[in-house]
Amino acid sequence: MTLRRCHLIEEGVRIKVAETFQVANEPLAKTSTVGTLSEFLDFVAKYRELEKENNELDIQIEAQKEHLEREMRNQERKLSISVKKLAKFNSLWQPVEQDVDLETITVEERECLRKMGLKLTSCLVLGRRGIFDGVIEGVHQHWKHREVVKVITMQRAFVRVIYTAKLLIAESGGILVSVEKLKEGHAIIIYRGKNYRRPSKLMTDNLLTKREALQMSFELQRIGSLKFFAYQRQQAILDLKLKLAELKERRAGNPQG
Repeated sequence: MTLRRCHLIEEGVRIKVAETFQVANEPLAKTSTVGTLSEFLDFVAKYRELEKENNELDIQIEAQKEHLEREMRNQERKLSISVKKLAKFNSLWQPVEQDVDLETITVEERECLRKMGLKLTSCLVLGRRGIFDGVIEGVHQHWKHREVVKVITMQRAFVRVIYTAKLLIAESGGILVSVEKLKEGHAIIIYRGKNYRRPSKLMTDNLLTKREALQMSFELQRIGSLKFFAYQRQQAILDLKLKLAELKERRAGNPQG
């Protein structure tokens, strides 16, 4: 109230002074508020409004940052659980080492077996489960009727295809003939060998079961997704921190808004 009263008194005095020095037959000039209490009050009102907007923006950014950090911590916890489950499956899966004393085939025999394998209409298709005990059983079932078996894998990375081929050879005891690129994936052609003896037990104990292999596939996919989303959240948090830093720097450089 005191400021308002002073403001009114000041305006009254300024109007009287302006009327005293008014030139005859000229309209009263519009008074200026520069350096007056009115200008000061207008400035305080604008500054408070700007400060309010900045504080609200600051709170919103902080809330978003806290939400993303909480979400990332939750995903990291899920990732840790999935890694432990995957380690459990890996402990159950103990692939045999490849025999160093393998039967060999000539270049001519390899080419003949390769052509024979590519012409086969029946084949084994590796799904998302990969190699489990049932796949090796299927390989021996194919060898019961023919010398070679064609295994189709949808893996894109050639390094993974070669790893799959070596694992099939180690588990089945066959001979790798070739790995061929097809439209739908890669064909792994395996020869049973001249000295092949059908094992009495087709199901191996060192590989995962069909159900365990599926669960392992789910965990691998979940780990990949969690890592991807955790990376996205981390980038979003960095962007919000940058926004906060820019906002604080702007306030420090221009305290009057």
